[in-house]
Amino acid sequence: MKPPTRAGPAVVVMGVTGAGKTTVAAELSVRLGHVCLDADVLHPAANIAKMRSGVPLTDADRAPWLDAVAHWIDANPHSVIACSALRRRYRDRLRAAKTPLWFAHLDPPPDVLRDRLRNRAGHFMPASLLPDQLATLEPLDRDEAGAAFHDVGDPARIADAILTSIPGGLTVTS
Repeated sequence: MKPPTRAGPAVVVMGVTGAGKTTVAAELSVRLGHVCLDADVLHPAANIAKMRSGVPLTDADRAPWLDAVAHWIDANPHSVIACSALRRRYRDRLRAAKTPLWFAHLDPPPDVLRDRLRNRAGHFMPASLLPDQLATLEPLDRDEAGAAFHDVGDPARIADAILTSIPGGLTVTS
């Protein structure tokens, strides 16, 4: 049997560190049968070293990374991408891809984020950068394709909400 295909935009699961982007993106990609990217893997080593040491990235640091993510999206148009996409201009840079994008902004309360980061092991992003990310975050504007999700529960329930929120939906066929 051929894997499912979908019509519609690539989905970018966005938000600050600890929001659950990777977990929810993985759940969505399994349901849709499409490739999933944790955009963190495309960060250059210098960006990872900077974050690991607790230094926030600058726009100049992010620019080549965002370009790499946009290029990856165009090479994989039927995909789900976990990417912080914190500012409008970062999302605009991703939209430079030819592939239509729909943004699912995971937005749990700060206390939930702090608890998650306190219990997270093995990730290069330290909890000390959460305040900077929260200050940098620009919620989706009305003219941006996407929606915010404040649910902090089960990733499957969040994936359900995302799938039902995309205008026109995502069509899964076999």
